[in-house]
Amino acid sequence: MANFKTDLADIYFNLFDVNNVGEHAPDYGDDELKDIVEQFNKFTENEIYPTRMAGDEEGVKLVDGKVIVPSCFHGPHKQFYENGWYALGYPEDIGGMPAPHGVSIACNSIAIGANVSFSMYYGLTRGAMNVIHQVGSKEQKDFFIPKMMSGEWGGTMCLTEPGAGSDVGACKSTAKPLDNGKYAISGVKIFISSGESDLYENNIHLVLAKTPGAAEGTKGLSLFIVPRFNTETGESNNVVCTKIEEKMGIHGSATCELTFGENGECVGELIGEEFEGMANMFIMMNEARLLCGLQGEAQANLAYMLTEQYAKERAQFGVEICNLPDVRRLLLRMRALSRGMRALTIYTGNLFDKEAKGDEVAAKEIALLTPICKAYCSDQGFNVSVDAVQVHGGYGFCTEYGVEQFIRDTKIASIYEGTNGIQAIDFVTRKILKDKAQTFFAVGKKIQAIMASDEAKEFEHENSMIGKSMEMSEKVLAKFSEMAAKKNHNGILSHATDFLDYCGNLVVAWLLLEHACIAKKKMRAGCSEEEKKYYQSKIVDFKIFCQYQLVKNIGIGNSVLNFENDLMALEL
Repeated sequence: MANFKTDLADIYFNLFDVNNVGEHAPDYGDDELKDIVEQFNKFTENEIYPTRMAGDEEGVKLVDGKVIVPSCFHGPHKQFYENGWYALGYPEDIGGMPAPHGVSIACNSIAIGANVSFSMYYGLTRGAMNVIHQVGSKEQKDFFIPKMMSGEWGGTMCLTEPGAGSDVGACKSTAKPLDNGKYAISGVKIFISSGESDLYENNIHLVLAKTPGAAEGTKGLSLFIVPRFNTETGESNNVVCTKIEEKMGIHGSATCELTFGENGECVGELIGEEFEGMANMFIMMNEARLLCGLQGEAQANLAYMLTEQYAKERAQFGVEICNLPDVRRLLLRMRALSRGMRALTIYTGNLFDKEAKGDEVAAKEIALLTPICKAYCSDQGFNVSVDAVQVHGGYGFCTEYGVEQFIRDTKIASIYEGTNGIQAIDFVTRKILKDKAQTFFAVGKKIQAIMASDEAKEFEHENSMIGKSMEMSEKVLAKFSEMAAKKNHNGILSHATDFLDYCGNLVVAWLLLEHACIAKKKMRAGCSEEEKKYYQSKIVDFKIFCQYQLVKNIGIGNSVLNFENDLMALEL
């Protein structure tokens, strides 16, 4: 069986050679930042990865009203906090360990790949804590954040309700004012990731609900902090897990139905302003969407690393199967896609540090790239996982090697935190058409700048493919603009998912081109044989990605431009 292995060389290349994350951490040298990643990788290999298959098999149980997570999670979870890994990337004034956002993304990716279920408990806690940190009152920050930083209290986000699904505005949960300035919360939320567990003493739920007289839809939503237990007395706050979902994958993650206020008064407090609940929740949602992209990217990269080892050891027809042409094709495509997704997520993560310094261009680019990260990486991460099973053959289809678990665990990333179809709608209508494609074309100028470099000119064929893809994207946007002028909204929406996928291919091709150009410079400057082998692999990644992935844009583009039928007029 293959051993846990992380492509640290590629992570370091992304962090330091491409994105120069050290500029965001003047108190750290690159070697110190590398040491953080290396130590985190060792912790993941020794503590988190061993829980992956065991946690999947044991699963989560609801026993006497309590949610019991896999027993193997408890020790690593406790050590995760005690070793300071939860604090990575947070400011010192709240007990954090400051680090560039790119380093946090890289470390998070390593952990998510090792066991996505395990990572969701602290991941959702981070999301809830970030909302409190950004929009909470001083009293709320001082009260909740220390307990969440220490690992005593966990956190969740509670949006979805029975029958509502992605239609958050159909929320029926209510928040009625009490005499003490707090609110009585009542309602049911479903599909709540990490909704309850025995990992924490208390869970701090962020709940969307409507106050009396609130407007219909999302405009009437407010956000409330609702602890599972009363934070003063320790008694029940009448937040009850009434069901645990039996799922296709992420068996170690407690996906709960939570009922608020059915057995007595459930008390919550408003966070932020009334009726600004959706905007405040999006602080958490946008981060969660990037994490969904990481789930695809992270599991794809680990699935590839394990599959590469297997293919180099497994012999058939007298040779290791990595030397069979069709298997070699799959492996090269898996690596190019996986590394391409890593390039996208770390590049996007690095933009957050630029945004924090007031870079408005970076902020707009984050908005444009977030739905691509979420949808493209979750979809392609699933595809890489499928290829991993294919290379493993019958052993991959069986549970023996744990490879099929990648498929089961990865699929959910394209569904929750806004389905990929919703991401595509947001991407085309809000991030491009509403923006009049200004940010889209600004990214296009970055792509053209790399294409014009001396190193890029050596990739004449691939450069031409990128150029043609960019030209066709302009024609697609012109068609979308015509549809918008004619109020043919269904026409735009029917092509949105295809165009997001198209743009994902284009953006990743650009990033891999930049990587290949940097690799060429490194080789010309002189390097060791080991470094040369890695740099050459970066050139191969770019060429393979264009050959097998970017080429799909020709078909996608022609489909969007030439398919004139109104889908809604076609009978099912």
